[in-house]
Amino acid sequence: MAIKSKPRAGKKPPTKSSTEMIFGPEVYGHGYTGVPNIMVRAQARLGLAPVQFNILVQLLSYYYDPAKPPFPTKRELRNRMKIADSTLKKHLKELETAGLIDRVQRVTAEGDYGSNVYRLDGLIRKLRQLAPEFDQEREDRVERKRIVETPKGRRSVR
Repeated sequence: MAIKSKPRAGKKPPTKSSTEMIFGPEVYGHGYTGVPNIMVRAQARLGLAPVQFNILVQLLSYYYDPAKPPFPTKRELRNRMKIADSTLKKHLKELETAGLIDRVQRVTAEGDYGSNVYRLDGLIRKLRQLAPEFDQEREDRVERKRIVETPKGRRSVR
């Protein structure tokens, strides 16, 4: 039986994130992957096929530290996605050609080839370029809501 500790006087108990509240601690406790909403909403504008989007999400799931780009093996990626080696290679090449990822071959201390390091700088740069458009869309949406919700006699001209 677990013993619950009482919060100390004057200290608030830690609040749960909305993600933890939605999925529950048993799921949230295994971690989560940060996928920017701009990437989700601009999938078509970025020219991402569903498999390519999935590859990027898989790579993001390995990206814990900004100083250490992800370096999963192709086998790990294929197994997670249940796709053929040729499918993975084709889409990685297309992501690289589109400037969204850069692959750098790792070499082990023994001189053997290791897994690729996947640099996502191109993806990050493109998402940052799209951010002002999404900022404007949000501002326009807030303004339209304000106008619709304000009685006509009280609307001020801006």
